[in-house]
Amino acid sequence: MSRAPVELRVGGQTYRVVASAGEDELRRLADQVDARLKELAGPGRAIAPQALLLAAISLAHDLEEERARRVVVEERSREMLRAVLQRIDAALEDLPAPEPPPADASPEL
Repeated sequence: MSRAPVELRVGGQTYRVVASAGEDELRRLADQVDARLKELAGPGRAIAPQALLLAAISLAHDLEEERARRVVVEERSREMLRAVLQRIDAALEDLPAPEPPPADASPEL
């Protein structure tokens, strides 16, 4: 399925993009890149083409940091779940075994 090109304005330049993402998502992402470019260039300054590379590197750095944080949170969550499961297992081991039903008891239907 072919998508129509979407015109995105980033760093004062217009780019025609064809991607599998929807137009709204492309515009949102382009706005993030444009905001980072403006942040790097400073207010009222022209944006040099090299700034696109700096913005890409900056966003990639942010992504790596977020991924690293996620890994730490996932590991911490696994450790907490292991501890909870160990406590549950220990509590279950301390329970007395259920008594078997009397031999003369008839099964209920």
